[in-house]
Amino acid sequence: MSPSGVCVNGSTPTVLLVHGEFSDGSIWAGVIGELQAAGITAIALANPLRGLASDAAYVACAMGEIDGPVLLTGHSYGGAVITAAGATAGNVVGLVYVAAFALGEGESVLDITGRFPGGRLMPALRPTAFPGAGGHQDVELFIDREAFPQVFAADLPYRAAAVAAAAQRPITAAAFEEKARTAAWKTRPSRYLIATTDLVIPLAAQQFMASRASAYTTEVRASHAIPLTHPETVARQIAAAAGAHHRSSPESSIDPR
Repeated sequence: MSPSGVCVNGSTPTVLLVHGEFSDGSIWAGVIGELQAAGITAIALANPLRGLASDAAYVACAMGEIDGPVLLTGHSYGGAVITAAGATAGNVVGLVYVAAFALGEGESVLDITGRFPGGRLMPALRPTAFPGAGGHQDVELFIDREAFPQVFAADLPYRAAAVAAAAQRPITAAAFEEKARTAAWKTRPSRYLIATTDLVIPLAAQQFMASRASAYTTEVRASHAIPLTHPETVARQIAAAAGAHHRSSPESSIDPR
């Protein structure tokens, strides 16, 4: 990065991976392996899942520690986070949405899920109380463990999906309700990888958000757990986005087509 904080043209972006609700950074394990094999630096953050503005601030802080351009990649609610965080830093060169919420200004995750029918997430959610700031009770949400394999990861082997269900990280109900203040896709080039059999974010919702963002779009027959089930495809899209910024870099071993 230059002293002014603006990324240097031609430098290779660092890929910052932001997971969504009901998962953690391990959902990117296969994707990271593919990117590392191609010589692309990738970092998976631990998304706090506490609130959209605070989660975006956490990601923005992490971006500030990276010396050079950053390619933000988000899955599910992680897409909402990169949409907010990506508008705050001069070193963000692009956004990659992986079956993710590309929210508009003044829009929440619940706004999108309520607008497009066909999802099975809401009936499968289970609330639990936890002590919040100031001693009052807050609510966080997780997917019913029996429903998780079908709702979140229908194309993952059942035993692996059951493990993911047991290890899922809940998200606060407030994070789903919080409205985005900015939309980075208005000023940053975007790619959107649509999971066509997703039961968390319906196909029509993904297509709407991708079109609205004027994103380069690829559709894959996959569940919401697409980073786990199709890591090569996800990595290929990320590599293509990185290559679009850095045409002078050595050819990636991942075919970006």
